[in-house]
Amino acid sequence: MTAPDQQLTKRLADMKSFLEKRVKLQEEELNSLRSFLEVVDSLLAERSFRQVEIPAAAISSKAGPAQRSDSIPVMTVDGVRIASMIVEKGSLQITPEANLTLDSNSPPLRSFLIGKVLEPMQAKDRESAGAGTLPPENILAYELEEENGQLKAIHVQNYGDERRLLELKNAVRWTFRRMYEKSIRP
Repeated sequence: MTAPDQQLTKRLADMKSFLEKRVKLQEEELNSLRSFLEVVDSLLAERSFRQVEIPAAAISSKAGPAQRSDSIPVMTVDGVRIASMIVEKGSLQITPEANLTLDSNSPPLRSFLIGKVLEPMQAKDRESAGAGTLPPENILAYELEEENGQLKAIHVQNYGDERRLLELKNAVRWTFRRMYEKSIRP
């Protein structure tokens, strides 16, 4: 091997050694950054998803049905108003927008809203009434208002507490959005 070849080989070996050290340092730094990121993620999760503490006085005052009157629009993801929910003294009325024709036999309505939400709530209330923990006149009741196979309104009486009202609102939104999607498809 000639002297210039030896010098080139030595420089290449030195360069390799330098690059290996830099890669090792970068890997250590990357591991440290990942470790810091895990700590930040866990702290964010802990702070973001903290359960709200509700004073006992507030819970006892809301144990019964809500005594308010609200009109809540039901909107699609695109911002199209498809229905209105009116909450008043333990009752909920859902009315589709007048320009919509929603099939009252639609699976989201029959199998989900009625079959998986309203009927189980009603059955639970009947059990509670049978056990004596709920007055029979407070059992959830619902009625569909239909005309020529088209849904005109849903009336829910004795929906219960705020938690159940929220569950109903979410179920109604999901159901009406699916029904709307089916109604606009050719």
